[in-house]
Parts: sequence; C-alpha cells; structure tokens
Amino acid sequence: SRQPEVLWAQRSEKIYLTISLPDAKDVVLKTEPKGLFTFSAVAHGEPFSFTLELFDSVLPEGSKTKTKMGLRNIICSVQKEKKGWWKRLLKSEEKHPYIKVDWNKWCDEDEESEASGDSDDDFDGANDGDESDDDGMLYLPDLEKLRGK
Repeated sequence: SRQPEVLWAQRSEKIYLTISLPDAKDVVLKTEPKGLFTFSAVAHGEPFSFTLELFDSVLPEGSKTKTKMGLRNIICSVQKEKKGWWKRLLKSEEKHPYIKVDWNKWCDEDEESEASGDSDDDFDGANDGDESDDDGMLYLPDLEKLRGK
C-alpha cells in the first residue's frame, strides 16, 4: 500500500497529525500508549497505510485522541503522556519523505503561552486544505492591451 503525506506540529501537551488523503474511505486510526500510531484507509480504490513509532508515550484512544475528517485531510490531535517538547516526531532519526512539518500549526516553546490554539477545540482554522497554492497575488490582465493601445 502507499503512504499519504503526513504533516505534523506540536504543543507541549499534544501532537497534531494532518494526513493529506482526499476522499478517504474506511479510515482506521489506532493510538497505543507506547507511542505507536497506525493509520489505514482507501482512496480512489487504492489502499494507503503507515505506522509511526512516536518519540514518546501518548495517552491512547478515546477522549485523548481527537479526529476530524475533512474532504482533503484527516486531522488528529494526540495527547502526550508527559507534558514537554519533543525534539522530533519519531523515535528513530531516520528520515521519512512523506512526513513534513506543518508550519501552519507549528508553535515554538516560547510562543506557546501566547498562541491562541490552546483552546479545547483543536480544529479552529482547520480549512480542509482548501487554501490556494499561489502566493496571494491576483491575476489581473494587462489593461493597456485590453483597451487596444
């Protein structure tokens, strides 16, 4: 099976995982206390799956792992067992090309207290990845050419 792109960010008490998989069906997520995070789903008739051995222990399923299913993304919030900052997402230092930092949700240790994302609703501002990939510039046709000059 294939691996979808995974974006991650952290706060002192939780990890955010955003799995980019449009139109995912049969989604199965499992979180184990030792830090094993397992995902599988089917999208466009193809199976997708991965298992992550997280850097440290987490509080397992139920009220401590929240999931929001969007049209393009699956967003998970996983509660850390011990409050603190992890130096990386996974136990191993091995690089995984499908795992990237989610800079939209990232918060540094010294910024956390002023971050507005500390509310219980982890998914404020989760827009299902619909933001456009352009740099904010509008396309405007050359008006002089349109006027026939």
